Amino acid sequence: MLRILFLCTGNSARSILAEATLNGRGGAAFRGYSAGSMPTGAVQPFALEVIKAQGYPATGYRSKSWDEFSGPDAVRMDGIITVCDNAAGEACPLWLGNPSTAHWGLPDPAAVTGQRDVQRAAYASTHQALAARIDALIAAKPTAATLAPTLKRIAAEFA
Repeated sequence: MLRILFLCTGNSARSILAEATLNGRGGAAFRGYSAGSMPTGAVQPFALEVIKAQGYPATGYRSKSWDEFSGPDAVRMDGIITVCDNAAGEACPLWLGNPSTAHWGLPDPAAVTGQRDVQRAAYASTHQALAARIDALIAAKPTAATLAPTLKRIAAEFA
């Protein structure tokens, strides 16, 4: 099983959506996690709506620090994927095991204002973009040895 950590600044929308999608679609081959450099402390309600609409379990998600995934007692990750530009440019913790890394930057749906339908559409669009990348990852059937080039190829393919 490959363990993938999705990082964003607030860990309230994009990274949560990615975690839920990988866990919902990845079967026994993948396990998704998410965290943020400056967690907001709450998951965006529209993100949870999208998760529920996809039929994924919508409980147990929380906005948490990436510090939970660094250090000697942390779950060892095979891959780290940043999904927002802020987290990609930040100094990350030292990850044990030298995991593969990639950047799959997407606009923040939580930054969209206006009517609720407009906001919902932003979350749905973000989920679709993440799902396309995650489906490509799952279809590639990478091993730990081929994960790095697979993640980089997907990043370039969807840039």
